[in-house]
Amino acid sequence: MSQSTAGANLDLSDAWVAFANDLASLTSREQLFPFLQTSLKRLGLSGEPGLFLLDYERRNFECSLSEPIKKRLLPDDRNWLFAGPHPWPDGFFHLGITNAEPVVLNLDEWMRKVVVPRHLRLLYDAGVRELFCAGIYSESQLIGGFFLQTLTRHSRTKQEGKAMQFITGQLTPTVEWLRARSAIVQLERDNAALLSLSREQISTAYEQEEIVGSSPLLQQVFQSVGQVAGTTSTVLILGETGTGKELVARAIHNGSPRKEKLMVKVNCAALPANLVESELFGHEKGSFTGATDRRIGKFELANNSTIFLDEIGELPPELQAKLLRAIQEKEIERIGGRTTIHTDTRIIAATNRNLQKEVDAGRFRSDLFYRLNVFPIYLPPLRDRREDIPALASHFIARYARKSGKKITGISPRALQQMSVYHWPGNIRELEHLIERSILMTQGAVIREIHLPIEHTEAPAAEQPDTTAFKSLEENERDHILNVLRKTKGRVRGNGGAAQILKLPPTTLHSRMKKLGITKKHE
Repeated sequence: MSQSTAGANLDLSDAWVAFANDLASLTSREQLFPFLQTSLKRLGLSGEPGLFLLDYERRNFECSLSEPIKKRLLPDDRNWLFAGPHPWPDGFFHLGITNAEPVVLNLDEWMRKVVVPRHLRLLYDAGVRELFCAGIYSESQLIGGFFLQTLTRHSRTKQEGKAMQFITGQLTPTVEWLRARSAIVQLERDNAALLSLSREQISTAYEQEEIVGSSPLLQQVFQSVGQVAGTTSTVLILGETGTGKELVARAIHNGSPRKEKLMVKVNCAALPANLVESELFGHEKGSFTGATDRRIGKFELANNSTIFLDEIGELPPELQAKLLRAIQEKEIERIGGRTTIHTDTRIIAATNRNLQKEVDAGRFRSDLFYRLNVFPIYLPPLRDRREDIPALASHFIARYARKSGKKITGISPRALQQMSVYHWPGNIRELEHLIERSILMTQGAVIREIHLPIEHTEAPAAEQPDTTAFKSLEENERDHILNVLRKTKGRVRGNGGAAQILKLPPTTLHSRMKKLGITKKHE
């Protein structure tokens, strides 16, 4: 240490008193680092200040750096380093602040180690070569740390060590306040997350609507819903895609004692496999990269209500065991959490898969299947309840005519006939979308045509011959010509016409059509 430096440090009592008084007068976190930067030189210290706060409950820490060091980091690295907490102990900082005396950490030496914490590598890439660290204690408990960063290495003096101990002692009330403020901010984020999830449920909820239809198969569904709605039993809704499984789940929830609370929905097929656990059970801030806030899981949100697990057959195998525990024990744990959370949640699950076959194939846990299959409800496909098509068409016409502002009053018998012979692979959802499209394309007050995929039409059920009987050659020829005409939309001549496909002269095809009784109405 030079003579001039020693002379400057002979009497620092005034500077220390001023530091303590000025620190106590700070009223916000934003004032802290500018104050430290201007005050350190008066206390004989060099380097850019850094501070971090420990959270023993969550076993992590938050890091803060001064602006000159921040600017040396790339934006993405900066966001990662300051956006969320990091696991504690971290293999680096804790060695510098758990000693009784301030410690100098040489980053050049640390970078030669096999495993280097990511935050240490970021500081090194930003040009930092040395850290001078000291712990901050409150009633003998380590609550945080203070450190100085320099871009070059140099020896620290005893006077600097004494100044570091003085600073950390004065920082104790400040760090206690910052930790308390951090806890308040986290609580505010939890409440905001809960409110956001609630709004999400509200915004995605269906309008109150009836399950439309009166067919015998649908009446059986109504009966099952009535039997189970008032209980807390787990329900498994089975059926093809588009048959209305979510609508039935809502009917069960709305008929239960839990109807005053929102039904919480999770689409297991729409979430990436690495996010399903967080979506279901939540996570703590800093529990994994990108977890910048605590997240309340859907199970916790559905406490004393109902959770609807749509497409349960898509749930990854590693999550099936955790879901089984949540159902059996009525307990969950957030990712990164250390406490068990009790939930009273009713389960309604749905799938378009055959779960018994999935169990036999080893893709779905048998014990989870039996837990879910307490009260199964099967929803029939639309092709098995064709008598409900007119009522469904009227229901969707009324809805989408109102939304589009068009005065559509009905649908023609020909269009209904088109719909009655279609086999509806997409079920009610497909019917709904085709009605919406037809309303947009209709010019008058009546829908006269439904634009169905022509290759999927089939003969009306009432006209289908007995499958146990054989067709005559003439019948087979007639059916074949009709199928080709449907594909060409009735066009006989020209490129892509029926005559070209059948490899017949157009005159010959017309003659065969006349003989077989095929007229324009069939085309």
